[in-house]
Amino acid sequence: MDRRGGNGEGGNGSEPIKILVIDGEESHCRLYKEELEDDGYKVLTATTWPKGMDLFRKEIPDLVTVDVCMSDCEERIRLMGQMKEISPGVPIILLTSYDNGGDFEESFVDAYVLKSSDLSELKSTIKSTTSFGNNL
Repeated sequence: MDRRGGNGEGGNGSEPIKILVIDGEESHCRLYKEELEDDGYKVLTATTWPKGMDLFRKEIPDLVTVDVCMSDCEERIRLMGQMKEISPGVPIILLTSYDNGGDFEESFVDAYVLKSSDLSELKSTIKSTTSFGNNL
């Protein structure tokens, strides 16, 4: 699978980077979709793990964001593990309200971002995680 870089755009005029947002709050999904699509990304959203896994299998996104508070820890670990088995190169960014990202599932998570209505940290992390030259 080719990795794309830039501002949501692919390296040589290719398709935009596809991001799957999994968050239990519909309003958060709308916010992320709106903001990230404004930056040129293609955004898929899911408010449940079954829908998220279905989209992941069908679309194989370039990056996934997961809300840490969406489900119990065991389910989240199991499903992120399934994502990594299906497509090991797809980075997972864990969105958390807690300033202790290292306490979470480090083996499945490529980055941690504190949740905020200001999405600048998330956008920066997405760019650095999907840019050319990374180990994706």
